[in-house]
Parts: sequence; structure tokens; C-alpha cells
Amino acid sequence: MATLLARRGRHRQLYEDNRRLVSGCIPYKVRKGYEEHSIEDRLEVLMVSTPNRSDLVFPKGGWENDETVHEAARREAFEEAGVRGNLNEIQLGVWEFRSKSRQAVSSLEGGCRGYMFALEVTEELDTWPEQENHDRKWLDIREAFHLCRYEWMKDALRAFLKQMDNERQQQPPSQLPPKINNQVVVDSGVTIATAIIPVSDRQVVKAAPTTCSVTSNAIITFVAAPPFFLL
Repeated sequence: MATLLARRGRHRQLYEDNRRLVSGCIPYKVRKGYEEHSIEDRLEVLMVSTPNRSDLVFPKGGWENDETVHEAARREAFEEAGVRGNLNEIQLGVWEFRSKSRQAVSSLEGGCRGYMFALEVTEELDTWPEQENHDRKWLDIREAFHLCRYEWMKDALRAFLKQMDNERQQQPPSQLPPKINNQVVVDSGVTIATAIIPVSDRQVVKAAPTTCSVTSNAIITFVAAPPFFLL
């Protein structure tokens, strides 16, 4: 198996306004079975640890001169957390902070400008380049806020939630079965438990009087009843 290596050194490091440019991401996945829950409950995020620390960070690192800011974010996710996926190229934001080795406010060194993105994880590797220095852990959103090391990363997590909520609201409505007035067209072999019936120009999900199995293509008609859930 080929050896996995992380980039070392800063000879390609990009700087702007005397600040080191950094790129990183918030790796995430959507929890199955939580589609109707809040954004906080639907998502899990991946964070990494560093030696001798109990708090956690999102993968990030120096943006280098032979790559785009998006390529740098993907590389850091692979090197530090061992994940790959689909990167949303709309940035969560840009934050300025000081590196952990140059925390003194009066120091001219250690200033960083960080660009953060959301990464939907599609592949989680068993081994990765910086595995010896970084353990990884999937967390729900509340745990992530509690364990996050830096305040600016908490701000990035808030921006991530806002971006995910906006994307959810822009999604097209679920595909509904074709309907004619208060009739629902179904194929053979389909078991019907609910029907879509227009009431006062609004779509209402209504419980069917009984559950029935359809043995051939059919049009099922239901009598209107008080709705129990409004779309």
C-alpha cells in the first residue's frame, strides 16, 4: 500500500497583509431517519484532536501557492481527518486569528486569515497522513459547540448551520403522487395509508379511512376529513 504523506514546511505558504492564509472545512453528514428534525438534530460534524488536548478543532492548514483555496480545504480534510467528500465552494466566512504558537497580541508574527467551507463527507478512510497526531470524532452540533477550542471556530459552526438551513429551505418540495381532485393514482402492489386531498386551496396530508392494498392499477377516492398535518 502506498504511504500517505502530509505536506511539510511553509516554502509554498501564501500570505496577505502579513497574515498567513489558512483554509479549512467543517466535515459533516446527515443522520438517517432525522429528515423532519431541526438542523441541529439532523447533522453530525467531524472534529479532530491534537496531542495533550481535550478540546477539538476542525481540520485546517496553510493555503499554498500551487493550489486553490478549495483544494487546500479538501487537502486538509484528507490529511488531518482522513475524509473526502463534496465541498460547498461558497465560503462560510473569513476569520482572522493568531496561531497557537504566536498568541501574544503585540507579536507581529502568527497572524492568520482563515477561510472555512462545508464538506459533505462521502468517504472515510481507515488510515490518513496525520493519523498519529489527530484522532477524529463525530459529534452532534451541541457537543461540537461544547468541545470546540476556539471562539472563531464556534462562529464558523454558526455560519455552517445558517448555510445548511438556507439550503434546506431552498430545496424543492417532496415529490407527491399524481392526483385528480381528491383522487390519488397508484400502481399495483402499493399499500395506501395516506392520501393527498386539496382542501381550501391548500394541500393537506390526511389519514386514509383504512389501509388497503392495491392489486391492480387503480384510482383511490377518499372522503375529506379534518387534517392532522399541514404542509
